[in-house]
Amino acid sequence: MVSLQSGSVIVGATLAGVGPLGSHDSRLARCKRLLGVVTVLRDDTAIKSLIFGEYMMKWMKRVAVGVLILLVVGAAFIYYQMRSNGFFVPDVYESVAPVLPDFSQPAVLVFTKTNGFIHKEAIPVAKDIFTALVEREGWTVYHTDNGAVHSPELLAKFDFVIWNNVSGDVLTLEQRKALKRRLENGGGWLGIHASGGDPSYEWSWYADTLIGAQFVGHTMRPQFQDADLLIADPSLAITDHLPNPWNVKQEEWYAFDQNVRDKGYEILLTLDESSYKPNGESWLGRDTMPGEHPIAWRHRVGKGRALYSGIGHRADTYHNAEYQAFLSKAMHWVRGQ
Repeated sequence: MVSLQSGSVIVGATLAGVGPLGSHDSRLARCKRLLGVVTVLRDDTAIKSLIFGEYMMKWMKRVAVGVLILLVVGAAFIYYQMRSNGFFVPDVYESVAPVLPDFSQPAVLVFTKTNGFIHKEAIPVAKDIFTALVEREGWTVYHTDNGAVHSPELLAKFDFVIWNNVSGDVLTLEQRKALKRRLENGGGWLGIHASGGDPSYEWSWYADTLIGAQFVGHTMRPQFQDADLLIADPSLAITDHLPNPWNVKQEEWYAFDQNVRDKGYEILLTLDESSYKPNGESWLGRDTMPGEHPIAWRHRVGKGRALYSGIGHRADTYHNAEYQAFLSKAMHWVRGQ
């Protein structure tokens, strides 16, 4: 047995049958033949390595293309979902007002325009609930998402206005002036949830005076939680039907940059932060407030009245009989009763 080693290749060749080792020349010839075998084997290994490398390159390219396709599809899906919820959509302002019917009884405007996040589940359910509540009082309800309804002439036709989860900047400068003037001269305004939930406002009077505080964040981990709401003043008729504490199931809870009590606004409901799990400050904002945490309040705007409730992200909340009673009483109050 003769063993030859070259690099990492070891080849063994049996010399049996080739006869006894002869002269120096014959031994040299046999060694050359064995070295030829080694060379062939080394070449074969190199070819196999080359084929394997080409296969791996093709496989990696296919994987890269597959990952790229998944990323593109995923990005397109996320973009579609965010756009359908109001993101990446340019603000739209109406200049042509709707033609209103003649109202023979007290009329209520329910405004549902969104130039920001769209509460797709809550808005239609809230519309139905407000329709039922208004008609139960014998009043007429008019729904629109046309911002041009905010003109002095048209607003004068309504006893009060409900902003149902309105988001984003929705009114032109003239329309803003018309709403502000109407409220200061005796009109009523009821704002629900997202109507006070934008991270910033181009209309400073809206955030600073009409709402009274700037939204800074909401619960996220988890987003929807049960929480206890506390009655700020048990002697008030608007909340005297509620238990104290009032436990509201699976809602999104807003926080604001300040307590509107400091401005003289009347607090109706506050959140008991120990009854749920706020996370404090994060890159998403802040869901806690130092001291008292108001979630519903009211105040006078000149001769008019304004009431804001931060409750109402989820559609199910509007089916809560206790919340419906609160909204009904809120409507009566902003109407001046």
